Amino acid sequence: MRKITMLIVAALIAFSGSVKADEGMWLLPLISKLNVNQMNDMGLKLSAEDIYSINNSSLKDAVVIFGGGCTGELISDKGLILTNHHCGYGNIQALSSVDHNYLKDGFWAKSLEEELPSKGLAVTFLKYMNDVTEKVLEGTTDAMEEGERNKIIAENKKALIEEASKDNKLTITVQSYLEGNQYFIIAYQKYTDVRFVGAPPSSIGKFGFDTDNWMWPRHTGDFSMFRVYADKDGNPAEYSEDNVPLKPVHHLPVSLKGVEMDDFAMTIGFPGSTNRYLTSWGIEERMNIVNDSRIIPRGAKQELWHEAMMADEKTNIQYASKYSRSTNYWKNSIGMNRGLKKLKVIDSKREIEAEFAAWINESDERKELYGSVLSELENAYSKRATNLKAQYYMIECMFRGTEIISLGTKTSRLADALEEGNEEKVSEITNSIKASLEAFYKDYNVNLDQKVFATMLKLYHDYIDAQFYPSFYNDVVAKKYKNDFTAYANVVFKKSVFTSQEKFETFLAKPSLKVLQKDPVYIAAVSAIEKYKEIQGGLTQYNEVEDRNNRLFLKGLMAMNPDKVYYSDANFTMRLSYGKVGNYEPKDAVIYKHFTTLEGVMEKEQPGNYEFEVPAKLKELYETKDYGQYADKDGSLHVCFTTNNDITGGNSGSPVINANGELFGLAFDGNWEAMSGDIAFETELQKCINVDIRYVLFVIDKYAGATNLIEEMTLVK
Repeated sequence: MRKITMLIVAALIAFSGSVKADEGMWLLPLISKLNVNQMNDMGLKLSAEDIYSINNSSLKDAVVIFGGGCTGELISDKGLILTNHHCGYGNIQALSSVDHNYLKDGFWAKSLEEELPSKGLAVTFLKYMNDVTEKVLEGTTDAMEEGERNKIIAENKKALIEEASKDNKLTITVQSYLEGNQYFIIAYQKYTDVRFVGAPPSSIGKFGFDTDNWMWPRHTGDFSMFRVYADKDGNPAEYSEDNVPLKPVHHLPVSLKGVEMDDFAMTIGFPGSTNRYLTSWGIEERMNIVNDSRIIPRGAKQELWHEAMMADEKTNIQYASKYSRSTNYWKNSIGMNRGLKKLKVIDSKREIEAEFAAWINESDERKELYGSVLSELENAYSKRATNLKAQYYMIECMFRGTEIISLGTKTSRLADALEEGNEEKVSEITNSIKASLEAFYKDYNVNLDQKVFATMLKLYHDYIDAQFYPSFYNDVVAKKYKNDFTAYANVVFKKSVFTSQEKFETFLAKPSLKVLQKDPVYIAAVSAIEKYKEIQGGLTQYNEVEDRNNRLFLKGLMAMNPDKVYYSDANFTMRLSYGKVGNYEPKDAVIYKHFTTLEGVMEKEQPGNYEFEVPAKLKELYETKDYGQYADKDGSLHVCFTTNNDITGGNSGSPVINANGELFGLAFDGNWEAMSGDIAFETELQKCINVDIRYVLFVIDKYAGATNLIEEMTLVK
């Protein structure tokens, strides 16, 4: 295994400059070998130890996983967390009501006592990560069957986790990198007492809403604030009035110096997923199956949601977070397909594959190890296409599409326990379901979901081969309702116990297998689960072929190009990216400046259009130019700016850090012209869109009057 590890290290250390400085999501323990000299040449004043250290305070200690899919940063010595408005959106929505609509009106705690507990929210700190490639791969060979190899790897990982978990309460995981050619053991510490501190109204925090999402120029104050609490000793603890604000190991000083062209910019965060090493067949699959399976169902569902949300304030609050989550990657998928076609990424990949094939044919040893890699990948993608399309459509149309089927799936284990006559298990499962019902029904509109139910099930019927229909399609919808999905939905929602909290709780108080098995929602849910498992079973062998050959493909590419840096794809572990502030040219005769100002907010205002409403207080501050210490040197108030940092989903909320290690922006989006970025980084067009920290402070101070929050920060002028 030493040979594999040395191959990786050699490929990493031999930085040739063939990868531009703005491309790459880098592992922090490796930056001292790979990146710090390049970063210093670009203007960074810090050392690698200042950024990542296990024994001393460093920047990594101020950056957290926020919730389950975003990044946040500590900006005071009292546990104050800054993240994006859209990252806190679900928590803000959960705390909102018609009487206290924090989404519409915003919220600011002027004291610790006014902060609102955010049930279910956690923040997670990275404690350390170490390379354990040799130990994980010990006992494996490339010639092994993938199943046997995976079994050995799983056993090795288990042993490492057990050893690292002794005598501590950290969460330990072993994570794969470089398509399974590299492994790190990672230790995390999670805090579960997190409280809502403040957020602007959506007219600032989501200004532009879906129209401006993924677009530049941007004028969105996309930020929200929370605070992490601990017990008196600084340890994680469940919510208690006795808990105190966490004193973090490190918090970021906040810069008032402003943003200039070519300023050094660094982000640290938790990017979710990229696939930069996909082959041409993998990209075709992503475009034609994965993305299209997201675009079509979500588009239909969102039309129904939007109509209902615009007609009723309560429904708007209930579905605001759901709608935002759905539309975000719906629009991303549309933009990605557009970008991949425009940039001819598939053609570029085929050139790499042709070069790889020629390199293989130069050596019998290479032929033995890599000779079948490309043909096996092409075959696997081809053979799994129909199953994969059915799988993604089932997820989007049933498990994510209609909420009542998703709820119904929770009772499959209950049915098993009832059939077994296991009263203890029945009690355990019913209590677990009951605990989730208040949150579900609080944000559930049964009449709206009935429309979505009929639309989604018909869409699945129209787009997917009959062999992939769940049994209730033929046994019930076709036989009894002649494929009239509206008529079927009318009966389902009339008869089911799942349609209201009262009916479902009455059932759970005395659960009956007979009642459950006759319930039309349960029938549909269980039928969908069974068909999903069947579809998944048809994918397993091809998924294993893909995993094995993607690993060998990347291993071969690194051997073919030993002087080139290969960074690992994003996998929601801490990464660093670096670049510079800058503008870009999206098309002929058009140049986008690297920043926007409050003047642009006023230019975009459309009274009566919720996406572009401007609060009266903000207009007043604009008219009087009352910007205080947050104005730029030219007197304007900057709102957003762009850099060429490499980010993706999960980086939302990442701090944008200047050359001195100070916070000067908050990453929140990418640009429409480079939506192909998860597959292929576009060096000329790809931009990271950030909120200027001075606009954040201006809103907190001048707009909201929450000077208590400003006072606890470390401001640098």
